[in-house]
Amino acid sequence: MEKRIVIKVGSNVLTRADGKLDVTRMSAIVDQVAWLRRHGYEVILVSSGAVACGRRELQVEHELDSVEQRQLFSALGQVKLVGLYYDLFREYGIHVGQVLTMKENFQPGEQYRNQRACMTVMLENDVLPIVNENDTVSVTELMFTDNDELSGLIAQMMQAGTLILLSNIDGIYDGHPDNPASHLIPQVEPGSDLSQYIKEEKSAFGRGGMHSKYTTAQKVQQAGIRVIIANGERDNILVNLIEHKDETPHTEFIPCN
Repeated sequence: MEKRIVIKVGSNVLTRADGKLDVTRMSAIVDQVAWLRRHGYEVILVSSGAVACGRRELQVEHELDSVEQRQLFSALGQVKLVGLYYDLFREYGIHVGQVLTMKENFQPGEQYRNQRACMTVMLENDVLPIVNENDTVSVTELMFTDNDELSGLIAQMMQAGTLILLSNIDGIYDGHPDNPASHLIPQVEPGSDLSQYIKEEKSAFGRGGMHSKYTTAQKVQQAGIRVIIANGERDNILVNLIEHKDETPHTEFIPCN
């Protein structure tokens, strides 16, 4: 479906340097999603940020292990995150619905069909799905690698035309992004191997990194869906990818026919 877009917003886009949620950036993304919807696009938003939200809500008096932290802070933070989205989208008269999911829901069977049916009826009734992993129960082997993987599975399940992965850099470079001699790779044809340019490093606040985005982009590209990796910190990035794509820095994976 050409005008159905899945947009994944990573923790590094939504989180300030001090680890707090960047409400100004979140508001700007909401403005752009509202613009897309006004221009006839169906949008599914896959949003990180729950753990970052929750971490700032509560001072814990005793030490928690990594699983306990993830469960506690995501449970607190998901409420705050969706509440903020609710308030911001309400300014545009846009209804939002929360979808919390787990990796096992993407195995063939009843859960997969129910999840797809739920999101389909939301879109049919002009409700914007906001998707995140259910971090309160998804731990260890039940977890997605990150929300890049989740957004790729959502794009395939919902037969989207485009998946946009918003990161804190412009896309994939042929060297280190900080090296002035490096060049942004604008297009990736099916079957291309860019692994020599990808380092396995995680982002500051999220679980993913460019390796994760590249792996997801390859899989989704092979499913016949266009994938764009772009910088969510750039002003008006989503609108510019639609209206001024040729002048807007990004890496685009051309879908297999």
